[in-house]
Amino acid sequence: MDLLHDDFGARIDGMDLRGSLTKVQVEDIRTAIDTYSFLVFPAQELDDDTQLAFTRWLGEPEANHTRLGRDGVIDYFGTIGNVQQDGTVLGNSHKQTKFLMGNNMWHTDSSFREVPSFVSINYVYEVPDEGGQTQYVSARSAYQRLPNESKKMIDPLVAIHDYVFSRSKVAEVDPSHAASLPPVKQKLVRENPATAEKNYYVGAHAKTITGWDHMSARGLLDDLLDRATRPEHIYTHDWEPGQLVIWDNRCLLHRGTGYDADKYRRYMRQTRVRGAGPTLEE
Repeated sequence: MDLLHDDFGARIDGMDLRGSLTKVQVEDIRTAIDTYSFLVFPAQELDDDTQLAFTRWLGEPEANHTRLGRDGVIDYFGTIGNVQQDGTVLGNSHKQTKFLMGNNMWHTDSSFREVPSFVSINYVYEVPDEGGQTQYVSARSAYQRLPNESKKMIDPLVAIHDYVFSRSKVAEVDPSHAASLPPVKQKLVRENPATAEKNYYVGAHAKTITGWDHMSARGLLDDLLDRATRPEHIYTHDWEPGQLVIWDNRCLLHRGTGYDADKYRRYMRQTRVRGAGPTLEE
């Protein structure tokens, strides 16, 4: 096992994820998620069926919120990139490409759902020759770096996460999609049930704090995000075809770096595992 960053991340070689996993293997992966937050399994040979089967080993697959809210269709996959399943390639001017620019803001996946994601799982098919990396930071390490008085102040707070608040900054949200994702309350500070380590839960979807005036809430949320995402704390991941990557949405923030969709192809398939329940019940 090779470590990727001082705060998080590990590369795990020699494991074939296509077939059935033993209970010990599944528990080892879950323990590694709790410990390292970000796992890279190189040289895999997967397709949608085997990726979904692997996803189910880790828990209940999460329905794609866009397909569900906009079309009423349960689909457990999302495409990350500009190459579509039918082979068409979307350029920079396509509305879907513009909409996905929202992923270039620091966020954690599905924090705008009452039950947010446990992990996201990306399998890589094609990557651009230039650009298209994803950056990650640990909000667990960021919490640990806070002064004790700041920890005591934020521990009991509750934030409001709002998909329309964040995504409408880059493009219009489909009305049906927007209606399916009303603002939700999330704990500002979460605790890993296996390790008891705490992290704060912020990002682009975090709009305000319950009981606070908006300006004060924005000041705190922006400050916490700035502290977590200082350059020295960022890990930039270079995607490679055949990688399967898992990251813990409970404690990691991430953002895309952008690429030229007119010039390059990018194709990854993403599944997510649904969280254990609402954060307010943790």
